[in-house]
Amino acid sequence: MASTWSTGGACESWWPNGGYAPVGCGGIGEQLAPGSDLTPAPNGAFVGSRGTVKDCTCFNVGRDVDNLRKAIVGLGTNEQAIIEILTHRSNWQRQQICKEYKGTCGRELIDDLKGDLSGDFKHVITALVLPPALFDAQELERAMQGPGTNESVLIEILATRSNQQIKEIKEAYRSEYKRELAKDIAAETSGDFRRGLLILLEARRDENCQIVDERLFKSDAQALYKAGEKRLGTDEAKFIEVLCLRSPAQLLTTFDEYKAITNKTIEDSIKSEMSGDLKDLMLTMVNCSKSTSVYFAERIHKSVKGLGTDENTLSRIMVSRSEIDLLDIQDEYLKLYGRSLYATIKDETSGDYKNTLLKLCGTGN
Repeated sequence: MASTWSTGGACESWWPNGGYAPVGCGGIGEQLAPGSDLTPAPNGAFVGSRGTVKDCTCFNVGRDVDNLRKAIVGLGTNEQAIIEILTHRSNWQRQQICKEYKGTCGRELIDDLKGDLSGDFKHVITALVLPPALFDAQELERAMQGPGTNESVLIEILATRSNQQIKEIKEAYRSEYKRELAKDIAAETSGDFRRGLLILLEARRDENCQIVDERLFKSDAQALYKAGEKRLGTDEAKFIEVLCLRSPAQLLTTFDEYKAITNKTIEDSIKSEMSGDLKDLMLTMVNCSKSTSVYFAERIHKSVKGLGTDENTLSRIMVSRSEIDLLDIQDEYLKLYGRSLYATIKDETSGDYKNTLLKLCGTGN
């Protein structure tokens, strides 16, 4: 029988604040400048309610194109003008800019930006002008380029995107590279880790945050116990099935039941029963079922702590979450590390790259 349970904060970090539901962009008045002939922004799988970047209420595509062209052409580049425009427009509005720029200038905006900018600043700015699904697709492809695979990027993207987002990413990947994402991931990974990623790619995860099935969480908890702590060796397939297909609300209740049965947390069991990339994937699924915002706050912290900064990870998270839940990520970062994300970025980055990330932070906390 299905019972309704209190879901606490898990669903808030998954739907909609974690970006796992199509959320409207606001009213027409928030999207269009007076006299504009653009159509209202459609609902999107990559738009949430806790982002720092919103539709610009005074959006004028012609004016933006003109100002961007002036910032790019001639001697020198007006980086500040580029930052001001692109960090204060929603991705939907940026796509209108790209379309108008091509029609007016006969060139792709992203190509002109690539030609004039460099380094981490170029990477974050060009990420902003890409459609979100295409940006994710390119990040996945880059993670599999050359010798070796950046498994952490595969985990980050596939474990934190909704079913609809994953479907759009697969389509964008197919359109961009004329290959199937699932085939490429299957070729670059192996074993149970590959199985887990491919299940996530099927986009079959239960996303119902309102109903918890009482019989299912009890049977799942028992099945996980029998698959791990109760036997020699581990039935990884059972862990993959449960963690990759159940809703966050269902998983949280399952984890409580599991602890009651085993006197161990699910995290402790995963750490003792698994290793390598599979362990990282399973722990990520657990962490994201509790709070995607905490997961991303921790990812950002890892990218900036110690010697050097992992700018690719930092840029990817800041751009991909800027319209979804970056406000929540900043809140969790402050709770976890005792300082604001804004202050951390200010200390750990520099130049136009720093200025772009700080604009994406907004007022934050």
